Formats: sequence, C-alpha cells, structure tokens
Amino acid sequence: MKIDFHSHVKISKKSMFMPEYFKEMMKEAKAIGLNAVAMTEHFNTTRFYDIYDYLDQHYTYQQGYYDVEGFKLFPGIEVDIKETGHILLIGDREDVIEIRSHLEGHLLEEHFIPFNQLMDLADGYPVLKIGAHPFRESTPLYHLSKKQLHRLDAFDLNGKDLYAQGVEEYISKLNSFAKEIGLPVVGGSDTHQYFQYGSVYNELNKECNTVGDLKKCIIAGDYQIHTSEDLYLKVKAATVVKKLLKQVLLQEKEIAG
Repeated sequence: MKIDFHSHVKISKKSMFMPEYFKEMMKEAKAIGLNAVAMTEHFNTTRFYDIYDYLDQHYTYQQGYYDVEGFKLFPGIEVDIKETGHILLIGDREDVIEIRSHLEGHLLEEHFIPFNQLMDLADGYPVLKIGAHPFRESTPLYHLSKKQLHRLDAFDLNGKDLYAQGVEEYISKLNSFAKEIGLPVVGGSDTHQYFQYGSVYNELNKECNTVGDLKKCIIAGDYQIHTSEDLYLKVKAATVVKKLLKQVLLQEKEIAG
C-alpha cells in the first residue's frame, strides 16, 4: 500500500474548494501509483466544511477512509500552533471534524492554540499525530522541548523541504533529530498541485483501512519511505503551476467582483 501522509486538495487556504480540481488531484495521485493519501487540509482554510459536505454527498465513507473510486482518502487536518509550527492530525472523519470544531476560536494567528493544549485535545481521540516539516525555516518544530515533541507519533519528511534544502542533507538531519526524540519518520509530499504527488511517499507492507492500522504500521516500522529521482522537477513544476492557478483565480475573482 503506497500512501502520502501530507496532501492538500485545494490550491491554497484562501481559495474555494473546487470539485473538479479535487477529482483531478485524486485521479493523478492514483495514476502516479499511490493507493491512498491523508487529506491534511489546513484547519483555517476558507470554508473548511465544504470539503466534507462534498465528500459525504459523492463518496462512501467506510472503516476509516473515503472510497474515491477505489482510492483511499483518509481524513486529516493541519493545525498551526502558537509557538510556530504545524501539526498533522489524521483520524476518523467524525473525530477530525469534532477536533476542527474545538479549534474555532483559534483560526487567526494571534489566537493559534498552544502545542500542549492541542496535544491534550488530540489525546482525546485515536488520531495519528505527525509533526509537519520540523526544519522548515518559516514553521519549524525543533524549538519545542523534547518532552513536548515526544507526544507526537512521527515526524514528516516533507517534499517541499527536500526540494528546498537538499535530499541527502535534509534526510540525514531529520533522521538524526527523530532518533534523538525517539520518533519514526513518515513521508508527505505536502502538495497543493498534483505534479508533486510521488515526490516522497510511504510503502506500507500491509493494507491499512483505519488510522489505527496506520499507527500500528508506523510504530512497528513496517514500511519504507521512497523519494523520487524526479523530486526536484515534480516540486518545481507544482510550485509554478500553483502560482499560475492562484493568479488566474485572483483575476477571475476581481472580474466577478
């Protein structure tokens, strides 16, 4: 089972959810050879619930994922914390939505939830907790204490950071840090545009249908992380296309307004 643990289905946080774009993303993820993705959309994205309204109307939710024409879509969310940094929470649909409801008062930067408070909230649900891009210059996590970080389940080997900081150097740095904290590492493309799918992904040695299955597999180390030989091209292409699409959407919005 090949899965990407960090994926978005919108061009940006400020853009609207576009069903056709979503379907194209899923189609291309499947075509690239993936069997599943964790949909870790930003918790403060515009009209967050539109995504789940659409999914519930058009796809079957079973066991712990949406069946998108044979492709597994695991619900998730990416949350900003007060101390600076992003945390991925992946879990059952109802749990993810309920967690999002508890974050309603923390959507703006000046009100972002503290890390410990987010962990206390997440610990009330059987979710997978992943520290996103720990060494990203703008939103790192290494400044948090070892005791705090140990509350996570894993760290994110992120496609964008591999592109920006160099594959071998970044993998070595992250693996050393994860070993020091005592956590495993999982791969996530962090894509908002389908060209980036496949830049980094995880090959699990067994089929997983629930977040519990995923967590057991990660804890047991029963998986391998793969990075594409075309990682730089994939991320660069996705970055350029994303920028152009955002410009088009902005222009269309201005014309409509």
